[in-house]
Amino acid sequence: MSPRPRPTVARRLLSGFVTLVVLTVLAVVNRPMVVFGAEKLHEFQISRPSYTQKHGYWSRLPVPADFRVNAIHAALLHTGKVLIIAGSGNNRENFEAGTFRTVLYDPAQDEFTEVPTPTDVFCAGHTFLANGNLLVAGGTKSYEVLEKDIANAAGVMKIKNESAVDGPRFFPKGTRLTGKNGFAYLTRADVTVPAAVTMKHGDEVMTHAGEAEVWVDAELAGDTANVHGPAQYALAGLTGDDRRNHYGLADKITREKQEYGGDNTSYEFDPNTERYIRTGNMVKPRWYPTLAETPNGDILAVSGLDGFGRMLPGNNERYLAGQRRWVDAPELKRVFPTYPGLHLMQDGRLFFSGSNSGYGSDTEGRTPGLWDLTNNRFQTVAGLPDARMTETSSSVLLAPAQDQKVMIFGGGEVGESPVSTARTAIADLDEPKPTYRPGPNLPEPARYLSTVLLPDDTVLTTGGSSGYRGGEYQGKTRSDLFNAQIYQPASNSFARAADSTIGRNYHSEAILLPDGRVITMGSDPLYDPSGKNPGTFEQRIEVYSPPYLFKGDRPTVADGPAAVQRGTTVTFTTADAGRIRAARLMRPSAVTHVTDVDQRSVALDITPVPGGLALSVPKAKGLVPSGWYLLYLVDDKGVPSVGRWVQVL
Repeated sequence: MSPRPRPTVARRLLSGFVTLVVLTVLAVVNRPMVVFGAEKLHEFQISRPSYTQKHGYWSRLPVPADFRVNAIHAALLHTGKVLIIAGSGNNRENFEAGTFRTVLYDPAQDEFTEVPTPTDVFCAGHTFLANGNLLVAGGTKSYEVLEKDIANAAGVMKIKNESAVDGPRFFPKGTRLTGKNGFAYLTRADVTVPAAVTMKHGDEVMTHAGEAEVWVDAELAGDTANVHGPAQYALAGLTGDDRRNHYGLADKITREKQEYGGDNTSYEFDPNTERYIRTGNMVKPRWYPTLAETPNGDILAVSGLDGFGRMLPGNNERYLAGQRRWVDAPELKRVFPTYPGLHLMQDGRLFFSGSNSGYGSDTEGRTPGLWDLTNNRFQTVAGLPDARMTETSSSVLLAPAQDQKVMIFGGGEVGESPVSTARTAIADLDEPKPTYRPGPNLPEPARYLSTVLLPDDTVLTTGGSSGYRGGEYQGKTRSDLFNAQIYQPASNSFARAADSTIGRNYHSEAILLPDGRVITMGSDPLYDPSGKNPGTFEQRIEVYSPPYLFKGDRPTVADGPAAVQRGTTVTFTTADAGRIRAARLMRPSAVTHVTDVDQRSVALDITPVPGGLALSVPKAKGLVPSGWYLLYLVDDKGVPSVGRWVQVL
């Protein structure tokens, strides 16, 4: 048979063009099938044992529609349930309607329940008490008002009462005050002004006026009634001595932005009754405070915005846990930015890592250091690279806690700056003059990064964004980070973890569960993916299973005491004693705005005994604060047991 003649160049080009058109049509028609196939292939690849053993695995948690909330705060209770607090959820309509929410998630039963929420604990502070209750204090008394939405000038008026004999004086909402400029201002709320107090100073008797503050709004709209300096105001309807003894003072009344106002309510959330228990009010209203445990079990409330949206100038206070009441702590006057990262150290001092979340001076109070609560002395810890980029950073007391090392991760410039850093740094606080030393860089510049201690002494870092609230960064309209990594203290390096599938930035949380998984929730982006429209709060929940859950059978803890004393040795039975290489007591997390002062992992000395292990609990209160912990036994492959709840008395 004679060979077939080869097609001409023109015919070959035409044939190729037709083939290309046909393939293009087929690709378009079958695009959903192609995408579906790609997704299935990806799912197959990330589910392979060789992959999960090295990188772990992410899965979505089905959340019933009725229980989808804006997760602002989260804590792991000693019942094993996760407390998810939204309050008003950064939603003005919810706030004005008095719709405040709290949800409990039970990982063991995969069930959600609703909890009655009495006031708006949105942006409160919280920490665990020795009895296992979660102290929740502060929150939102008023929402911010942007300048464009302010028609009438407003400001804080201080009402004075110089009468020591007529008692407190009540002025109802709408009380009129008139300035020398002739303009009138109306009080925004009822206000009661305490009576003046007469005191003797040596041979001289002096009267100290009572005073109370209240918002006032100009009666006249626009900028005409603006005031930019101190002035006195007359209260309508008063005459004679009454008029002289009662008056108003204000420094500034303008149409500038009004910040969120803090609340002074305080609660203990009881994990057993699953209810908020009202305690005494805080001394100062606080929004964005940090609550930090002290060695004696009392709690220190630090920083925050007051009831009128002003930074508290270093006025801190104590919660007396045994009395369920707050007292002023003028001897501990110290300025910090809001939500400062404070870590309790073995010697009882608090280490301010530099991490914070958003409000405060761009210079005062931002220097890291060790704070001695016995004398209010502050030892500066220098050496932090990118020292101005600590806002929206995260910090953690590395495991084991005995090493007294704190690590800081990422962060951004002060305010709404688009600048962020990939820097990490570690301070060894056992040194006489501790200093920060550089750690390994994160894969990308990151702020809002969640950091979770794992039972094998590593740290999962997940979520975050490079830009402010997930927004624009180096030309990209969205900057959420989906890469996760695990910090390995032994090698001082990061190991890549499986990528998450949900972006997490502002108002997001991550918490270690008793079974060794990590639950992640929340995120409050400023804009949608286009960068043009308002963002939507992320209500989906994702759970990460670390590599150690794919490396074979887990050791078990069969029996042991439910409560232990510091400085004692106790026995836990286990059939796996021969392969156990470490035991850890891990304090559960209570986290908001990537600030988590509770989590810590304490190493226990191990001694083999018949049928199990004798575990020795350290004696120092600063190292092992009283409260509930999860006991993990970790085997020679780095595989942890399921956590067992133990109370340290």
